[in-house]
Amino acid sequence: MPPDEPDFRLDGYEAVNDNVDERFWHHIEASSTDFAVLAAHHTPDDQHSYYVLHDQSATWGIPGEPQLVALHLTRDTTARTFAFDSARLPLAAMAQSWLIARGCPKEAIALRSDRGTPAADKATMALEDRLLSDGEHFSLVASYTSDDDPDRVQITVLLAAIDESVPVRFRVLLENVDTRAWTHTLREGGFTTHQEAVSWLEAHWSGEGVPLPAVPPTTGRTTPSAMPGLPAPPSPRPPGPTR
Repeated sequence: MPPDEPDFRLDGYEAVNDNVDERFWHHIEASSTDFAVLAAHHTPDDQHSYYVLHDQSATWGIPGEPQLVALHLTRDTTARTFAFDSARLPLAAMAQSWLIARGCPKEAIALRSDRGTPAADKATMALEDRLLSDGEHFSLVASYTSDDDPDRVQITVLLAAIDESVPVRFRVLLENVDTRAWTHTLREGGFTTHQEAVSWLEAHWSGEGVPLPAVPPTTGRTTPSAMPGLPAPPSPRPPGPTR
């Protein structure tokens, strides 16, 4: 097995039911040879495994789709059965946060030093650390991963606070990966309304270079939960040719 390919530790195990078996094949196993492990943790009793995976085939799929998979495997070591939960997410910190919310120790799911880019500055490190330890107060509305430029990968994420009464409900995360310097930055902006956030995203994708508005510190772990009735922004398409 290649060193980056995940070992799900399922030899001798069967899915707990046919539905789990079908979903695991569709969401995980069928693409496992395209997955690279960015982080993994296994509990000593082998009942839980947590993974941050990079789907290397995503760059050739639907433009803009998230390229990371957070996977939580649970095993019944007596019955020799397993179940799982997973989510596709755009940022590593969001995938780590999703796993931490499901019982993975924060210190155990740090990214491998030989995978990905290090943070370019303290602001990036502070924001990523906050995303790891925030509460479950935000939902993922939309994201776009742009990797057409060989010198830069850019990821934009739109989040909404589940509590509609918060004064700055909508957040945009902007990650820029400099593939020449092999570092990345992460910044955050805050918006009072959904339309303000969408307007900023449209201006950003059109190349206007508008700065992100400052946002006060908040608590709330970033998790991808559904928000019925919340309109999604139009499908983003950065300027220039797409894949």
